[in-house]
Amino acid sequence: MEAEEIVETVEKVLKSKERGFVESVDLCINLKGVDLKQPKSRINVDVTLPKKFKKPKIGVFGSGEIALKAKEAGAGVIDPEELKTMDKKKARELVNEYDYFLADVSLMALIGKSLGTILGPKGKMPDPIPPGADPVQLLTRLEKIARVKSKTTTLWVNIGRKDMDAKDIAENGAAVIKAIESRLERGWQNIGSIYMKTTMGNTVKLV
Repeated sequence: MEAEEIVETVEKVLKSKERGFVESVDLCINLKGVDLKQPKSRINVDVTLPKKFKKPKIGVFGSGEIALKAKEAGAGVIDPEELKTMDKKKARELVNEYDYFLADVSLMALIGKSLGTILGPKGKMPDPIPPGADPVQLLTRLEKIARVKSKTTTLWVNIGRKDMDAKDIAENGAAVIKAIESRLERGWQNIGSIYMKTTMGNTVKLV
């Protein structure tokens, strides 16, 4: 499905009643004939969006040069020493505070032991920072992605904001649909329906 085929639906969605804040525009894809109990049927993909529209909050586990560069780039830095004394309440607050995480690869085992039971179910296990890698490059990549994970057969993906141009939102929507379709065993045949809506607006059917 191309962006041109989606624009008309986006325009209908953007006509929803104005609210006191800038609403998100979300895509809802309902899968069919997919057994998520089978590992091969699960979707876990990072989609690079053509049109960037928000700056996600990213937390970085690291110290030294990694921490310095991450902080300069605007990320939140979590000192590894904090993990050793962190209680469950603090851990949940930390996980909910950020959209994505990065971590010095040497800390992955410690993070898994300390926060794995909280990060795992939320699909927020950190992407590792390999030795010698520039964390800024990894941060830049994360700022452009939509992470899609199939917890159920209904996938919700944020593809834009109501103050964006309809064509830009459509481009993001098309990128997400293509990425999901390419990972389904029977492609388009595994997609039951696709809807779109703003945060508080009515749902509009795409297909």
